[in-house]
Amino acid sequence: MVPRLKELYFKEIQPSLKTEFGFKNLNMGPRIEKVVLNMGLGLDGNDSKIHKSCEEDLAKITGQKPVTTKFKKSVANFKTRKGSNAGLKVTLRKDKMYEFIDRLINIALPRVKDFRGLSPEGFDKFGNYTFGIKEHIIFPEVSFDRADKVRGLDVIFVISSLSKEHSFALLKKMNFPFIKKGDN
Repeated sequence: MVPRLKELYFKEIQPSLKTEFGFKNLNMGPRIEKVVLNMGLGLDGNDSKIHKSCEEDLAKITGQKPVTTKFKKSVANFKTRKGSNAGLKVTLRKDKMYEFIDRLINIALPRVKDFRGLSPEGFDKFGNYTFGIKEHIIFPEVSFDRADKVRGLDVIFVISSLSKEHSFALLKKMNFPFIKKGDN
Protein backbone atom coordinates (compact mmCIF):
# COMPACT_ATOMS: atom_id res chain seq x y z
CA MET A 1 0.00 0.00 0.00
CA VAL A 2 1.31 3.43 -0.98
CA PRO A 3 1.80 5.88 1.94
CA ARG A 4 -0.75 8.69 2.07
CA LEU A 5 1.83 11.50 1.90
CA LYS A 6 3.66 9.93 -1.05
CA GLU A 7 0.41 9.70 -3.00
CA LEU A 8 -0.39 13.33 -2.14
CA TYR A 9 3.09 14.40 -3.26
CA PHE A 10 2.90 12.78 -6.69
CA LYS A 11 -0.76 13.66 -7.41
CA GLU A 12 -1.06 17.21 -6.04
CA ILE A 13 2.13 18.75 -4.64
CA GLN A 14 4.52 17.98 -7.49
CA PRO A 15 2.22 19.36 -10.26
CA SER A 16 1.36 22.47 -8.23
CA LEU A 17 5.08 23.20 -7.63
CA LYS A 18 5.70 22.79 -11.38
CA THR A 19 3.13 25.44 -12.23
CA GLU A 20 4.11 27.73 -9.32
CA PHE A 21 7.80 27.90 -10.25
CA GLY A 22 7.43 27.34 -14.01
CA PHE A 23 9.45 24.14 -14.25
CA LYS A 24 9.58 22.53 -17.70
CA ASN A 25 9.47 19.03 -16.22
CA LEU A 26 7.84 17.51 -13.11
CA ASN A 27 11.19 16.06 -12.04
CA MET A 28 12.82 19.50 -11.87
CA GLY A 29 10.81 20.27 -8.73
CA PRO A 30 12.05 19.78 -5.18
CA ARG A 31 11.92 16.26 -3.75
CA ILE A 32 12.78 14.85 -0.32
CA GLU A 33 15.61 12.35 -0.86
CA LYS A 34 15.99 11.06 2.70
CA VAL A 35 15.35 11.85 6.35
CA VAL A 36 18.14 11.36 8.89
CA LEU A 37 17.43 11.12 12.63
CA ASN A 38 20.32 11.54 15.04
CA MET A 39 20.27 11.00 18.80
CA GLY A 40 23.41 11.99 20.67
CA LEU A 41 24.11 10.04 23.86
CA GLY A 42 27.14 11.87 25.20
CA LEU A 43 28.62 10.20 28.30
CA ASP A 44 25.69 7.75 28.46
CA GLY A 45 26.91 6.12 25.24
CA ASN A 46 29.31 3.89 27.16
CA ASP A 47 26.56 2.49 29.41
CA SER A 48 25.24 -0.56 27.54
CA LYS A 49 21.86 -0.55 29.33
CA ILE A 50 21.10 3.08 28.40
CA HIS A 51 22.46 2.55 24.89
CA LYS A 52 20.17 -0.45 24.38
CA SER A 53 17.05 1.37 25.63
CA CYS A 54 17.77 4.38 23.36
CA GLU A 55 18.34 2.03 20.44
CA GLU A 56 14.96 0.36 21.10
CA ASP A 57 13.19 3.73 21.35
CA LEU A 58 14.68 4.99 18.07
CA ALA A 59 13.82 1.70 16.38
CA LYS A 60 10.20 2.05 17.53
CA ILE A 61 10.00 5.65 16.31
CA THR A 62 11.41 4.93 12.85
CA GLY A 63 10.60 1.27 12.25
CA GLN A 64 14.25 0.64 11.42
CA LYS A 65 17.28 -0.44 13.48
CA PRO A 66 19.61 2.50 14.24
CA VAL A 67 23.35 2.55 13.59
CA THR A 68 25.72 3.35 16.45
CA THR A 69 28.00 6.29 15.70
CA LYS A 70 31.50 6.49 17.19
CA PHE A 71 33.74 9.37 18.23
CA LYS A 72 36.44 10.11 15.65
CA LYS A 73 38.81 11.84 18.08
CA SER A 74 39.58 11.80 21.78
CA VAL A 75 38.78 15.13 23.45
CA ALA A 76 39.76 15.43 27.11
CA ASN A 77 37.45 18.38 27.87
CA PHE A 78 34.41 16.41 26.71
CA LYS A 79 35.63 13.17 28.30
CA THR A 80 35.41 11.30 25.00
CA ARG A 81 37.61 8.50 23.72
CA LYS A 82 38.24 7.68 20.09
CA GLY A 83 36.09 4.73 19.03
CA SER A 84 33.62 4.92 21.93
CA ASN A 85 29.87 5.28 21.31
CA ALA A 86 28.73 8.83 20.49
CA GLY A 87 25.11 8.31 19.54
CA LEU A 88 22.61 6.65 17.23
CA LYS A 89 21.43 7.52 13.74
CA VAL A 90 18.80 6.27 11.30
CA THR A 91 18.46 7.12 7.61
CA LEU A 92 14.96 6.73 6.16
CA ARG A 93 14.21 6.53 2.46
CA LYS A 94 11.23 5.71 0.20
CA ASP A 95 7.99 4.50 1.85
CA LYS A 96 9.30 4.47 5.44
CA MET A 97 10.41 8.07 4.99
CA TYR A 98 6.96 9.24 3.84
CA GLU A 99 5.25 7.33 6.66
CA PHE A 100 7.60 8.89 9.23
CA ILE A 101 7.05 12.42 7.87
CA ASP A 102 3.28 11.91 7.99
CA ARG A 103 3.42 10.73 11.63
CA LEU A 104 5.81 13.57 12.55
CA ILE A 105 3.59 16.32 11.12
CA ASN A 106 0.18 15.00 12.16
CA ILE A 107 0.83 13.18 15.44
CA ALA A 108 4.19 13.97 17.06
CA LEU A 109 4.68 17.74 16.57
CA PRO A 110 1.21 18.66 17.90
CA ARG A 111 2.14 16.78 21.12
CA VAL A 112 5.09 19.10 21.84
CA LYS A 113 4.47 21.26 24.90
CA ASP A 114 4.13 25.00 24.06
CA PHE A 115 4.64 24.32 20.35
CA ARG A 116 4.43 27.47 18.25
CA GLY A 117 5.74 26.06 14.98
CA LEU A 118 8.98 25.22 13.22
CA SER A 119 11.50 27.92 12.43
CA PRO A 120 11.86 28.76 8.73
CA GLU A 121 15.52 29.58 9.46
CA GLY A 122 16.56 25.89 9.49
CA PHE A 123 17.43 25.73 5.77
CA ASP A 124 21.05 25.52 4.65
CA LYS A 125 22.36 26.97 1.36
CA PHE A 126 21.56 23.72 -0.48
CA GLY A 127 17.90 23.70 0.57
CA ASN A 128 18.15 20.96 3.22
CA TYR A 129 16.07 21.51 6.38
CA THR A 130 17.17 20.70 9.93
CA PHE A 131 15.45 21.05 13.28
CA GLY A 132 15.71 19.60 16.75
CA ILE A 133 13.20 17.86 18.97
CA LYS A 134 13.87 18.28 22.70
CA GLU A 135 11.81 15.30 23.86
CA HIS A 136 11.83 11.97 22.05
CA ILE A 137 8.75 10.93 24.04
CA ILE A 138 6.43 13.02 21.82
CA PHE A 139 6.17 9.99 19.55
CA PRO A 140 3.30 7.71 20.62
CA GLU A 141 5.43 4.60 20.00
CA VAL A 142 7.67 5.46 22.95
CA SER A 143 6.26 4.71 26.39
CA PHE A 144 6.61 7.69 28.73
CA ASP A 145 6.80 5.43 31.80
CA ARG A 146 9.50 3.16 30.36
CA ALA A 147 11.81 5.96 29.18
CA ASP A 148 14.65 6.36 31.70
CA LYS A 149 15.59 9.85 30.51
CA VAL A 150 14.09 12.30 28.04
CA ARG A 151 16.47 12.73 25.12
CA GLY A 152 16.65 15.03 22.13
CA LEU A 153 16.67 14.24 18.42
CA ASP A 154 18.03 16.02 15.37
CA VAL A 155 15.90 15.61 12.26
CA ILE A 156 17.47 16.40 8.87
CA PHE A 157 15.46 16.50 5.64
CA VAL A 158 17.77 16.13 2.63
CA ILE A 159 15.95 17.83 -0.25
CA SER A 160 16.98 17.94 -3.89
CA SER A 161 16.04 21.45 -4.98
CA LEU A 162 17.46 24.45 -6.78
CA SER A 163 17.06 26.88 -3.87
CA LYS A 164 15.86 27.41 -0.30
CA GLU A 165 12.60 28.89 -1.58
CA HIS A 166 11.75 25.73 -3.51
CA SER A 167 12.44 23.55 -0.46
CA PHE A 168 10.36 25.83 1.76
CA ALA A 169 7.45 25.70 -0.70
CA LEU A 170 7.63 21.89 -0.79
CA LEU A 171 7.55 21.53 3.00
CA LYS A 172 4.82 24.17 3.29
CA LYS A 173 2.63 22.19 0.86
CA MET A 174 3.28 19.05 2.93
CA ASN A 175 1.65 20.92 5.88
CA PHE A 176 4.80 21.55 7.92
CA PRO A 177 3.78 23.93 10.73
CA PHE A 178 6.15 26.86 10.10
CA ILE A 179 6.08 30.03 12.19
CA LYS A 180 4.70 32.98 10.22
CA LYS A 181 6.98 36.01 9.85
CA GLY A 182 4.99 38.36 12.15
CA ASP A 183 4.41 35.81 14.96
CA ASN A 184 6.72 35.57 17.95
